[in-house]
Amino acid sequence: MVFVVLAGLPHAQGTPSLSERIAKAARHQVGVTKEYDPAYVALRYPGGDVPLHTGVCSDVVVRAFREVGIDLQKELHEDMKKHFSAYPQKWGLKRPDKNIDHRRVPNLMRYFERHHITMRDKLEAVESYRPGDIVTWDLGKGLLHTGIVSDKATGRIPMIIHNIGSGAKEEDILFQYRVIGHYRVKEGGQQNGYANRNQPIRSETNQSSPSAAAN
Repeated sequence: MVFVVLAGLPHAQGTPSLSERIAKAARHQVGVTKEYDPAYVALRYPGGDVPLHTGVCSDVVVRAFREVGIDLQKELHEDMKKHFSAYPQKWGLKRPDKNIDHRRVPNLMRYFERHHITMRDKLEAVESYRPGDIVTWDLGKGLLHTGIVSDKATGRIPMIIHNIGSGAKEEDILFQYRVIGHYRVKEGGQQNGYANRNQPIRSETNQSSPSAAAN
């Protein structure tokens, strides 16, 4: 199997772009996060996290963003406090929960739709994916999954850094499942505008138990 390094955004010849740094931050979890555990855990706020050796698919995204200076736990919680009705109403909650909201894939999808760039077209077009992009999949039977596009590829298909049950791994799985979401972080970090705020999530299904995290 031949691995190639993908060219990222226009910053590739100089300072790495934010997206490229997200991809590298995600890779730092490979070999460190070796388990998968969807249990509800009370977290400190902000900056809360479950033990680094474990987690779920969404924790790969949250940890990568934290490493580049974006705390999705805080950003998503603050947005949900102001706009709770804009987020999926799937778990019987009456208010945001800072321990779990950022660990649920449908919430992350809505957050990225509201604050970053939603790549709505060509979900099956390999050339549309860049290092550091966030991807979500429908695994079937009500399960969603998320991961980060790597800066490495097998042939033309970029690899994905994710945790689907046995820890953080970098694998060729982009088109193994049905892609339902593709997002790109706006350079410059958090934005004030609510891009795509009225667009529905392609699928809002997730584990229904309030004691379960995303995936």
